[in-house]
Amino acid sequence: MINQNISHYRITGQLGSGGMGVVYEAEDLSLGRKVALKFLPPQLAGDANALDRFLLEARAASALNHPNICTIYEIGKHGDQPSIAMEFLDGVTLKHRLPGRRLEIETG
Repeated sequence: MINQNISHYRITGQLGSGGMGVVYEAEDLSLGRKVALKFLPPQLAGDANALDRFLLEARAASALNHPNICTIYEIGKHGDQPSIAMEFLDGVTLKHRLPGRRLEIETG
């Protein structure tokens, strides 16, 4: 998908992947900003439960407002693959920050 245009986004790289999707770094060509695009994996696109969880994740995150939680811009679809366009937050993931230890409450 890298270097492809999906709607008004240009995918520039892959950020990560997991059980519920693949996340790409992209440029919003309309607004000229960096975004993260998360796609539900093709093998789960036809799974109603997986799609419900994917959409619930987007709705839950969009209900929150915090500097360490990305803003959800839109829910979309590329072919049969649902996607979530969200704010790109550069930094270390919790997966890499928390291995085997607790995060202090004051840590931002």
